[in-house]
Amino acid sequence: MKKPIAITLGDPAGIGAEIIAKAYLLAPELTKGCFVVGDVATLRRAVQVVSAGKIPLPVALIETPAEALNMPPRCLPVLQVGAIAEPPAFGCLSASAGRLAAECVVWAAQSCLRGDVAAMVTAPLNKEALALAGAPHSNYPGHTEMLQALAAAHSGKSLSEMPVRMMLANDELRVVLVSIHVSLREAIAAVTFDNVLQTLRITHDSLSAILGHAPRIGVAGLNPHAGEGGLFGREEIDIIAPAIAAARLQGLQVNGPFAPDTVFMRARSQSDQLGEFDAVVAMYHDQGLIPVKYLGVEQGVNVTLGLPLVRTSPDHGTAFDIAGSAQADASSLLAAIRMARRLCRSASADFDRSVTITNRPDPLS
Repeated sequence: MKKPIAITLGDPAGIGAEIIAKAYLLAPELTKGCFVVGDVATLRRAVQVVSAGKIPLPVALIETPAEALNMPPRCLPVLQVGAIAEPPAFGCLSASAGRLAAECVVWAAQSCLRGDVAAMVTAPLNKEALALAGAPHSNYPGHTEMLQALAAAHSGKSLSEMPVRMMLANDELRVVLVSIHVSLREAIAAVTFDNVLQTLRITHDSLSAILGHAPRIGVAGLNPHAGEGGLFGREEIDIIAPAIAAARLQGLQVNGPFAPDTVFMRARSQSDQLGEFDAVVAMYHDQGLIPVKYLGVEQGVNVTLGLPLVRTSPDHGTAFDIAGSAQADASSLLAAIRMARRLCRSASADFDRSVTITNRPDPLS
């Protein structure tokens, strides 16, 4: 790769630093050319936790992203961002931890937008800590909204001119959400013709680039049994079906709305059978994320669609309850790095096609 990939620290009181350290220990070829935007002391503590001092993993301070490209395997390069007196206690909520996590995201996003790095992979941050961090970080309920605001500001656009969507994906299923981090009442209100059609458009454009062909998109209904012909609600008749019809007129391969309790099974790809759809558009957060996470959080990847940068993330949170115990599984982070490389490859022929990692038990857990 001609440009490195930035991995953000996540909340320093959570498992982010641990899974990053494990990733570098387990997959030196996959992590080569990556660097961590974070805190050197927090990463050194994490190395001690996951390796118990038995496996060498030097943590090297770098000054520029480009230095990461020349680092040897099993060396963890860190670009120091922000400052904390010392790593916070594991599992403890704090404003300083939330602030550092946010500063790392801002630095990585701006570096991506300038073109200094190829992509960013974000370790989990804690939404409560983010809220405690104060403005401007407390204005955002999560990564997606923060990245949308940063990208819009960089591009000189309003938020409405920079629409983004969350996609959760693993080897078996891809799900794109109409709404993200809002209450269920707000999520139902967000099911509008414009929002559904915009989601279908973003899904089509993004997956066409990723897959190399127009995706087959299935659409979940909002109500049980997709409204049962209006008996259980009219959103499918009045909003979702017209948006699907409009998308089809634009040439998109879209079908639905289907009963939300079966459409995900129809889209699921398995080793012996390809799913009926390349992706499912779900109407709200939990409707879409539950089936993906049920298939295995350890392999899920969060991809933000619609941004002028590549951003992926593990499909799990900060896991304060196990932070510092070395139990955290790095599989989802490894999948996120692999996905980031794949997305970079879709825009560039410079990707090293020999970089792979197979699913295997985590020997360090």
